Amino acid sequence: MCKIPKGKTATYKELATAAGSPKAFQSVGTACGMNPIPIIIPCHRVLASGDKPGGYSGQGGLETKRDLLKIEGVELVIGDDQGSFDL
Repeated sequence: MCKIPKGKTATYKELATAAGSPKAFQSVGTACGMNPIPIIIPCHRVLASGDKPGGYSGQGGLETKRDLLKIEGVELVIGDDQGSFDL
């Protein structure tokens, strides 16, 4: 997560693959959800496949995730059909 630069995103699956376990995307999601300092360790840059938002454990949930990404120049659409979930 820490290697994802500002203004860029990665998927849970991409991070799992980079860690050598491409099928461990749910574990990546769990790790993001357990992140105690989400503003420092940028789990807001991690998305579900298909540019769906996934979850965000920080205060404010997905709205905060969207706002942080917007500050970094990434537009994230959050809708009922986006497959979002809270970790």
